[in-house]
Amino acid sequence: MQDPSISASERMSTPNRTVYTGIAAIVVILLVAAVVLFFTLPDAGAFNARVEQLFIENDNLSTQAEVKLLEILAQSGTAFSDTLSSYRMVIFVLLVFAAAMLIAAFVFLVLLSTFSRRMAAIERSGIQVNSLLISREENTVYLNNMGFKLTGAAMETLSVLAEARMDDDVLNGAELEAVISGRLASDCDEAAGATRIKRLRDTLGNQLVSELLIKNIARRGYILSIDKDVIQVL
Repeated sequence: MQDPSISASERMSTPNRTVYTGIAAIVVILLVAAVVLFFTLPDAGAFNARVEQLFIENDNLSTQAEVKLLEILAQSGTAFSDTLSSYRMVIFVLLVFAAAMLIAAFVFLVLLSTFSRRMAAIERSGIQVNSLLISREENTVYLNNMGFKLTGAAMETLSVLAEARMDDDVLNGAELEAVISGRLASDCDEAAGATRIKRLRDTLGNQLVSELLIKNIARRGYILSIDKDVIQVL
């Protein structure tokens, strides 16, 4: 009994590990790209430093035009420094936005993949029972909020099977007949319990097919509640 719980927990934790690993990989890649980009950008003060060096090396400049030229160079260096600082902020914002978009897209793809696998599992297993309510007074069983009328014998069979399932018990035909009839299992026939199961399947199965497959449109008639593109007649 230990293996199913372990495998179930592993299946539940696998998507979480995948999401966390993918998000971590995206963040690491963007951080590396940001570090490389910021380190390869030129220094904002490099231009000003070069202009300052020109002032120092050419301190013997005397004409008005030469001095004016150096002043223009100094102003250009300041403008270049301010522009480069704004570019750094723009690049940082774009990287944060890119990280958020990539993480959102990755999480969406993982959720979509998980949903597709879940839908495929439901399709393979058939109907998925989320709730089962048995009303003895009404002789009705509510399956996924859909009510199905049963005969008294079918209701007894289903009730016994439900109680056995809640106790994790498995009943053979003789034991089922013994619980319903109140006799000893050794005095009951296996075929009698099998007959009860068959009648329950027929009664409940016909109504399930009618509810899920055949749709009754008020004042119009009956129609199959499936997509017409999936129908093939050979």
